[in-house]
Amino acid sequence: MMDAMDETRARSLNEGTPQSGPVLYWMSRDQRAADNWALYFAQEYALRQRVPLAVVFCLLPVFGEATIRQYSFMLRGLAQTATRLLEVGIPFFLLEGTPTKTLPEFIAQQGIGMLITDFSPLRFRKEWVGILRSRISLPFWEGDAHNVIPVWQAWDKQEWSARTFRLKIGHLLSHYLVPFPPLRKHPYPWTGAVSIPDFDAIGERLSCDRSVPEIGHLAPGITAARETLNRFLIKGLERYAQQRNDHNAEAQSGLSPYLHFGQISAARVALEVLKQPESKGREDFMDQLIVRRELAENFCEWNPHYDAWAGFPAWGRRELDRHRADLRPNIYSEDELELGLTGDPLWNAAQTEMVCRGTMPGYLRMYWAKKLLEWTVEPEEAHRIAIRFNDRYLLDGRDPNGYTGIAWSLGGLHDRPWNQRPVFGHIRWMSLAGAVRKFNLPAYIARVRSICQTSE
Repeated sequence: MMDAMDETRARSLNEGTPQSGPVLYWMSRDQRAADNWALYFAQEYALRQRVPLAVVFCLLPVFGEATIRQYSFMLRGLAQTATRLLEVGIPFFLLEGTPTKTLPEFIAQQGIGMLITDFSPLRFRKEWVGILRSRISLPFWEGDAHNVIPVWQAWDKQEWSARTFRLKIGHLLSHYLVPFPPLRKHPYPWTGAVSIPDFDAIGERLSCDRSVPEIGHLAPGITAARETLNRFLIKGLERYAQQRNDHNAEAQSGLSPYLHFGQISAARVALEVLKQPESKGREDFMDQLIVRRELAENFCEWNPHYDAWAGFPAWGRRELDRHRADLRPNIYSEDELELGLTGDPLWNAAQTEMVCRGTMPGYLRMYWAKKLLEWTVEPEEAHRIAIRFNDRYLLDGRDPNGYTGIAWSLGGLHDRPWNQRPVFGHIRWMSLAGAVRKFNLPAYIARVRSICQTSE
């Protein structure tokens, strides 16, 4: 079907009846014009058919635990994307409402001949796609623009550890991690009126939760994402292996929000990292970016219970069941936890950073989640609270990485049994003393306190 793009990066969702109208790319997860395999797929098809190409985004006014914090970051990034697309002759349309209703109406009104979307393993997207398949008769395709290796090419079932997953995808990297083609100036113009959506007015109309403040310290969009990447390549990559768990060293990339919203491609990040000299930092970062991140995609793709107790591995559920009656050192209410009012100053600082800044360092995310097991009455409550806080406050919440990280922390996903302890059984335990050995806790706590007081 394509010349420039490897056809295994996309799969047919609905063969449909070939139409002669424009090609439509339903942008959802990968909110960028550059380095986007799903968009390249759509343009290749449109050029072959000599028809116009457009991009559409469907915006729900309320979405789960997402607040104005996440909506604002996303909409400001989309404004940049819409401008860039229009520069190359591709109009951007924003439809307000559920895609299962707004997309069929738009398709019918505009005489669309072919629809392609980007891939997501999350439940709500699969449900939307399933409904759309029954409501439209045109060809409907899905391209994985989020992962280096398309999920359906990496493995056809849930993988059980990073070690085994690493072995299975190793031979695929050289095939899929290749330079991106340019997005071409589209020669077949859209026949109707075209303009940039009024993103400010759209944001004002949203009925989402506005009690969580927007983020001012991170600029959204592809320009900010590339600047963040360049800064990491210069200052952080060579220190990544030794200092990524030292949250005063700032050796992490800071790319997670941009990757979550698809404002930068993981493959682009990998290609730029591979241009740097070989080092342990480069090796470790690539493992996190590709193996760990795409293992999370694998988990959510093949386990329908990725955000529930049933998604934990059987051995982890058994361990937690056996220790339900164990004495907890402290029990805190959900309100106390949300406000960071525990007896653990490190946990309180991590929670405060999440609430006021929308971020949390990687190592502390594991420590943060595991402590919830010790401070709640039952593991199901710990899991529910972890997901709620994660999705409500973090810019990169509602993501396979978050759901997988929580399942690893609480239920032993992708891990092995460790020494037995109260409450945890054989699930890996983390302690404040262990954190003290990794970095200067007082310095981190003081920095969070200073930053968050300043932002109030």
